[in-house]
Amino acid sequence: MKLHYSLDDLNGIRNSVITTGTFDGVHIGHKTIIERLKKLAEDINGETVLITFHPHPRRVLYPDTEGKDLLMILSQKEKIDLLRRTGLDHLIILNFTKEFSKISSHDFVQQILVKLLNVKIVVVGFNHHFGHNREGNFEYLYQLSKEHGFDVEEIPEQDIQNESVSSTKIRKALLEGNIQRANAYLDHYYIIKGNLQYNCKISSSLKIPIYSIEIEENVKLLPPDGLYAVSVEDGELYSKGMLIITDWEVVNNVLSPDIRIELSLFNEDIILNHKDEVTIYFHKKMREILKNTDLNLLSNQLKKDRRDIEEMIF
Repeated sequence: MKLHYSLDDLNGIRNSVITTGTFDGVHIGHKTIIERLKKLAEDINGETVLITFHPHPRRVLYPDTEGKDLLMILSQKEKIDLLRRTGLDHLIILNFTKEFSKISSHDFVQQILVKLLNVKIVVVGFNHHFGHNREGNFEYLYQLSKEHGFDVEEIPEQDIQNESVSSTKIRKALLEGNIQRANAYLDHYYIIKGNLQYNCKISSSLKIPIYSIEIEENVKLLPPDGLYAVSVEDGELYSKGMLIITDWEVVNNVLSPDIRIELSLFNEDIILNHKDEVTIYFHKKMREILKNTDLNLLSNQLKKDRRDIEEMIF
């Protein structure tokens, strides 16, 4: 997959089949669109192109209202990695600004899709809107397609157990700690990419290796406080593990307030340092955080948690 951060290096794309959108989550509905994109490109000996935006348009257009507290299911790096796995030919990430938002849907199609990308087919999801004030939709695209000589196709909503899938519903499931529901909507595990750093203080207190996780983007959505069953990959590295999201930490052998993400790996032969970036896959929320407890009780509970997770993840 070729990655483009501007519209200046797009020469030579052949018979482009294009879709646009934020694609936060790269969920099952997004994957259906991409699979259709690939099939249509194969039929016309073309190339697939996905145009997305960063930051999320709502964070730019409505910073004090609906965009103020909007959190992303995926960081930018996570989204690029998941989209690369789909087999796309081109991913274009455009810097979304207030100035860019003023481009009309007509100009977006004529100047970018037609003139720059030589579009042959546009594929959109159900109820997709684009352009200034979201004035563009499937019907408008269909009208423009006749004017400019390309085809347009709309993909219906995808359902999981008779319930339509959306990024909004996935965010809700994650914020409720319902990891299994979120994973079903996503059609892949919810992930966190981050750098790990060995936490000497907590490791010595609990007598098990503990790593703190550093996340790059402060708009990344995190599940609520709790202990989670996870698995971890870093190239050839693989380990089951348990991850704690909490607003408490151990200070002088007592628990004190402080927001933290901590990871314990079950493969104790693995030694990581602060330079190691790993991908953490969430399987299930196991329990709430134990607060106001002593270290011996906490240590014993973590041993039980480990046994439960070892039996659950294969």
